[in-house]
Amino acid sequence: MNRWHISVLGGILFIISLSLNIYFGYSLYKERKVNLVQVIGVIDGDTVVLENKTRLRMRQMDAPETEYCGGNQAKELLASYVLNKTVRIEEQIPDQMGRAMAFLSIGNIQVNENMIASGWARYHSDSTSQTARLKEVGQQAKAEKRGIYSELCLQTINNDNPTCIIKGNLENKRTSGRKLYYLPNCAQYAFVQIEKDLGEQWFCSEKEASAAGYIKAGTCR
Repeated sequence: MNRWHISVLGGILFIISLSLNIYFGYSLYKERKVNLVQVIGVIDGDTVVLENKTRLRMRQMDAPETEYCGGNQAKELLASYVLNKTVRIEEQIPDQMGRAMAFLSIGNIQVNENMIASGWARYHSDSTSQTARLKEVGQQAKAEKRGIYSELCLQTINNDNPTCIIKGNLENKRTSGRKLYYLPNCAQYAFVQIEKDLGEQWFCSEKEASAAGYIKAGTCR
């Protein structure tokens, strides 16, 4: 093979190599571009609205509804991270209702992790690449009594109104179940916590508790 053939072959290989680099480089750029989107609205502490007007739920975390304790704090914190900013969507899946769920990040900031670390969102069990880390972060927030785990939202004594001492408790928390109320003479009264971020509440009378749909716990005398 003479020099001319070698030069031609080298040129062909160079063109092929360059074409492949451009193709794969564009594919990677396109993938990244697809995963980058602007947030134009924040519904609550775990739901945002994307630039295409679709809603996206923050994966592996649950923030209080805005009418419950900590709900506004969670919403404000999430907005400070993502509102009117371009975020990267990662590990997106549909939930049981077909709604989009994902992790959001901005640069090196992992928004879901920061929300859980703040204590204004609960860790929610799921199978993802971040499960172990997020579980640890959630446990630490609870141990340090941040956000919803502080006395603002998690109570055994009603310091706001000491005359209202009936505890309204959701038997199965976020799943369907009975609403129970506990009087001071109920066997479990001292151990019942009022998790106000879940909608649990204090009542001043049994009549008030009953009107809210609560029934007396079976351990009450």
